[in-house]
Amino acid sequence: MTCWFEGPLAAFGTGATGTDVEEDRILSGALVVQETAGARPRVTRWLVDPGVPVPEAAIAAHGLTEDLLHRNGRWPAPVMAEMAGALGRQCASGRPLVVMDAPFGLTLLDRELRRHRASSLPAHLEGAPLCVLDPRVLDGQLDRYRKGPRALRDLRDHYKAEAAGPDDVDGVEPTALSALTALEVVRAVGRRFSARLERLSARELHGLQTRWHAELARGQQSWFSRPAESGPEAAAWPLRPPRSAAAA
Repeated sequence: MTCWFEGPLAAFGTGATGTDVEEDRILSGALVVQETAGARPRVTRWLVDPGVPVPEAAIAAHGLTEDLLHRNGRWPAPVMAEMAGALGRQCASGRPLVVMDAPFGLTLLDRELRRHRASSLPAHLEGAPLCVLDPRVLDGQLDRYRKGPRALRDLRDHYKAEAAGPDDVDGVEPTALSALTALEVVRAVGRRFSARLERLSARELHGLQTRWHAELARGQQSWFSRPAESGPEAAAWPLRPPRSAAAA
């Protein structure tokens, strides 16, 4: 039987105006689907004209200028619905969803849906359960005492995960590349810790990550560095509740 880290996986990534899930906006999105390890991935991309100024820091990070987004991006409402629908189809198929720092990426999409569609991410999943694999949480738990930074590029280098290039994905751009890199990191983590992980299903691992993330959040790990990442909602994984619900 094929282990989950060698089988079908999908990865979702976003580029945003900043790091505040409640206020910042999605500029780009990518969904990468790979049926088996080493197979050529299928990539779906979205560009968004956010209707708000794009900070210089975001332009530097993602290479997406306001002019480019005005010319090539689409209005947020339909794009957010398409992204959520695409994730819902992955969940319905039972394919695990790789999201680096899931409480950021998935919560950001949820807030955009609430802002532009008066809806939510759970509503678009239509009852299909999320099954998420988060490289940040997996690495934080399985190799918790390792020193040094743990950004995606650091995990890629540490686990020697093969990073895709233009020859691997036609027209690759930063958001799609980040999603594919996160997918390869998860496969590499699975192989590195196969003795501890190969008997677990992806669904079982999803449940464990919920607890691991909460423990790391309560321990105030240094990589919870964003000002907004405080209070009980910071312990929620993979999707944070709206602030009003968290305060209730």
